[in-house]
Amino acid sequence: MSRLPVKERRLQGRSAVRTGRPPKERAGEVDERILDAARRVFLERGLAGASMEEIAGLACAGKPTIYARFASKEALFTAVVMRNVAATIGHFEGYAPTGTSMEERLTSVGATILHWALVGDTVDLMRVSIAESRRFPDLASSVHIMACQRAEEPVARLLGEAAQSEELASLPAFAPQRLAATAQFFIDVVFMPMILRALFGEKPDALRAEIGPHVARSVAFFLAACRHGGVN
Repeated sequence: MSRLPVKERRLQGRSAVRTGRPPKERAGEVDERILDAARRVFLERGLAGASMEEIAGLACAGKPTIYARFASKEALFTAVVMRNVAATIGHFEGYAPTGTSMEERLTSVGATILHWALVGDTVDLMRVSIAESRRFPDLASSVHIMACQRAEEPVARLLGEAAQSEELASLPAFAPQRLAATAQFFIDVVFMPMILRALFGEKPDALRAEIGPHVARSVAFFLAACRHGGVN
């Protein structure tokens, strides 16, 4: 049994705790803790109502640690959204559209995108961004643009792969230099209508039940536009 007074033993124990910058192998773990805590606080309180003090408490990290990584609360919110976008896009790695016809492969692409988007925090984070657009218009706009640009890349790749060995491969809409615009049109036609319904409060489970028919109709419209020069 140590003969040191209780107060001194407590101080001795505290001095044994490591402080300062975490080792390199643990830096990613700290970042994830901060982003997880920030996501929770942003979803519960919105951007304006969130405080860095609460985020720091949940993350078990000091405010200086957070500010060393994220210059402001807005930058932290952007990082949370873009991590969500990156996780969704990560599903595309190794994904190959199924089906024998062009319609079937594009329907597979559209249905898969919607199933991924209607789970998790994607819709809720979009609601937070929209709700704060009047107070932080530049933030909402930049987050939207970055998310769209990141999403266009894998969709363009999948459209290019889906169009291979088909008569559509010779159409202008599927030329390599046009694929980004075609991908955005595909997202607008197939993805956005159901996401808007989710944003306005329709239940994700009910929307998921409608994915099949919605995507089939949207793909038919999309392909008709591609075949008749409607995608510019």
